[in-house]
Amino acid sequence: MRLNPFDTSNIKVGSAGGGGGGRRAGGVGCGTIVIALIAALVFGVDPMETLSTIEGSSAGGQQTSQSTEMSEQELCTQNAYATETCNALSSLNTTWEQVFAEQGVSGFQQPSLNFITDAGNFNTGGCGRASSAVGPFYCPADQTIYIDTSFYQQLAQMAGDGGDFARLYVVAHEYGHHIQTVTGISAAIRSAQAQNPRQSNQLQVLMELQADCYAGVWAAKNASLIERGDFEEGMRAAASIGDDTLQRRAGQQINPHAFTHGTSQQRMNALKLGFQGDDRQCDAITQIR
Repeated sequence: MRLNPFDTSNIKVGSAGGGGGGRRAGGVGCGTIVIALIAALVFGVDPMETLSTIEGSSAGGQQTSQSTEMSEQELCTQNAYATETCNALSSLNTTWEQVFAEQGVSGFQQPSLNFITDAGNFNTGGCGRASSAVGPFYCPADQTIYIDTSFYQQLAQMAGDGGDFARLYVVAHEYGHHIQTVTGISAAIRSAQAQNPRQSNQLQVLMELQADCYAGVWAAKNASLIERGDFEEGMRAAASIGDDTLQRRAGQQINPHAFTHGTSQQRMNALKLGFQGDDRQCDAITQIR
């Protein structure tokens, strides 16, 4: 995908790691508490356990953000993956701001992006302690996407290629959780989970599939930048991180009750739906407002 170079005036980027709180060049927002972890099973981490830990930590209050000596320009150019991620963030901001404006919604608040600079545990800006081992995730409490760019090497092994669209899909998926936060979908899902705990996993899956759909919408609205093979790269990435595929790869029996993100087929279908370019079709996935 031929993304335009990032514009530091259109992104909020910082870093997280070293045992401290989230450090950023941009500001910190606020939002409802819900966490989305992508491909957690790949790293042998129970995503629901991680979710409980992070949510429990966040109950103690929001961490105070700290300044960083690295500028957004430096953070975004520390390696090729970082630059690619910042390019995607800038494009996502522009695209979704336009979508909201077209639907008569003003004042769209951009998410922040924090690059995880150290392996191991670290403090987020609003969701307490987290671990780089869980892969990229979104924290609604500070409306921030957290990414360790070394994850992309693992993703290339899972998806079977090093295509850039697989990586961009990951960023766009996490951005989809931001859309769910600012529209109130995340809060509605959490309320439904609290009212019906037996359906908690099923509702979580629906939210993840909707984020996949939103990722496809972003790509569709930038169709002029799509290159040959991007669609196939996205499908392979979606298939490689389906819950059934991850369980099978880990030598486990397929257990739908343990699904958190949906099967490979469900994820491919959701992404394909988004490729049609109508975000309103994604809304039907959760049917919760």
